[in-house]
Amino acid sequence: MTKPIDQQSFGDQLRAWRQRRHLSQLDLALEADISARHLSFIETGRSRPSREMVMRLAECLSLPLRGCNALLLAAGFAPAYRERSLDDPELESARIAVQRILDGHVPYPALAVDRHWTFIAHNAVVPLLLEGVAQHLRDPPCNVLRLSLHPEGLAPRIRNLGEWKRHLLERLDGQIWASADPVLEELRDELRGYPAPASKAPWEESTAIVVPMEMDSPLGPLSFFSTTTMFGTPVEVTLSEIAIEAFFPANPETAEKMRAIAAAAAA
Repeated sequence: MTKPIDQQSFGDQLRAWRQRRHLSQLDLALEADISARHLSFIETGRSRPSREMVMRLAECLSLPLRGCNALLLAAGFAPAYRERSLDDPELESARIAVQRILDGHVPYPALAVDRHWTFIAHNAVVPLLLEGVAQHLRDPPCNVLRLSLHPEGLAPRIRNLGEWKRHLLERLDGQIWASADPVLEELRDELRGYPAPASKAPWEESTAIVVPMEMDSPLGPLSFFSTTTMFGTPVEVTLSEIAIEAFFPANPETAEKMRAIAAAAAA
């Protein structure tokens, strides 16, 4: 069984990332402004790279902060970016900022997730839309994608489940390409096994400009589109992997119903 990339030697990590990015040695060498021969020597261990060279190669490969740290460690250098638990006192200002963004999005749902799509925080509207979801899917650690697509989760209430599932899996594929995270690969395999109707024609053949999530509610159908917000210039691994998913009404009827749902819950 192949080791995860971050557990491999420096040369193997570099080669694995280069191949994942579909780059030849010449391609990467030109990007890094070094000779292909030098890069070959670095990959095979015949030449030891400097810290600056490792950082340059990581940038050329568009590695996430976590991947950059792993590459530095494999080369014998200290990590460039700190990684702390989100409940670390020094990250309190970030936690407060995230919660303010979520709360400011009421009466529409918004939530924050980590790199594995685990719930970190949400606003008061989110629980109102989870009625009927099996408790074992809501218990921490709660995975948002599993909660959405599991037959005992939101899936039975999602009216366009085939399209929504395809959309989420495409996003997950993009994350796996960027991170090479084996946990996300396992999650993708699990989600693929959940039942869903066949997806309709490709979105590029339709008039839609976004993929909505259409779901049933006690007040009737709801339709949302989502946006993703991340910290713009993170220099800390944990913050770089936090994503805020904010859902907006895709039509006036949904906006009106969400205002009514939120008002009734606050009364």
